[in-house]
Amino acid sequence: MADSGGFSGPLLLVGCGKMGGALLGGWLDQGIAADAMLVVEPALDTRHGNVPAEVTVLANAGGIPANFTPAVVVFAVKPQVMAEVVPNYARFVADGAVFLSIAAGTPISFFERNLGAGAAVVRVMPNTPAAVRRGMSVLCANDHASAAQRDLCGGLMAAVGDTAWLSDETLMDAVTAVSGSGPAYVFHLIECLAQAGVEVGLEPGLAARLALQTVAGSGELARHSDDDAVQLRINVTSPGGTTQAALEILMGEGGLQPLMTAAVRAAEKRGRELGA
Repeated sequence: MADSGGFSGPLLLVGCGKMGGALLGGWLDQGIAADAMLVVEPALDTRHGNVPAEVTVLANAGGIPANFTPAVVVFAVKPQVMAEVVPNYARFVADGAVFLSIAAGTPISFFERNLGAGAAVVRVMPNTPAAVRRGMSVLCANDHASAAQRDLCGGLMAAVGDTAWLSDETLMDAVTAVSGSGPAYVFHLIECLAQAGVEVGLEPGLAARLALQTVAGSGELARHSDDDAVQLRINVTSPGGTTQAALEILMGEGGLQPLMTAAVRAAEKRGRELGA
């Protein structure tokens, strides 16, 4: 995991829920000073959870000091309130800020319309493992974002995990369907594996523990291994053994792959609908 590229601020974070809080924590861990950042969060009681005491938190954009000129404005509010929130920060376009949005289904064109001509915009799809610095973030920028601004945004997201870039924004819905929504699929896998253990006689607490540690350990093994997932699967599958018996079900007609593809297609379709 890279650091934030030596960035020292100023930074303005708009919204500090679970993802905003994860980002803020990553930036503090990477050495960005608390006094170089401002947080705008209407739910001021967030201070007791996601906003450390040393970071200044404001209830709305009106409280931002007139002399505060952020190098980057990060939008981490819900997509459904973006239309209400974004125009309040258009004044920072003239100051040369880059606008980084984590909102799913909200295209770059939305920010260009609401911020005005010349706004440098980077759209990113992170995921919830950012909370433990194991996130996956995919970024896409408009033509107004300079190379330095792209590097800045990439460095900020690298503080909470791995990063990748897209040149084609239309693929963002596919990214959302795979990695943005993907943690929920993995959590459901844990649920299902635990329930299957109960169905074959295990005590629920033990089944849940086995399922959780197996998924967590397998993911960590895959992350550190030089082998890809296919080879790792082969490595643990003895011919004629118990794993093969299970995989004949999971890899059979109507098994996990067609089901997962259908699920990802449904998520990708919904992303396109939300962005329309």
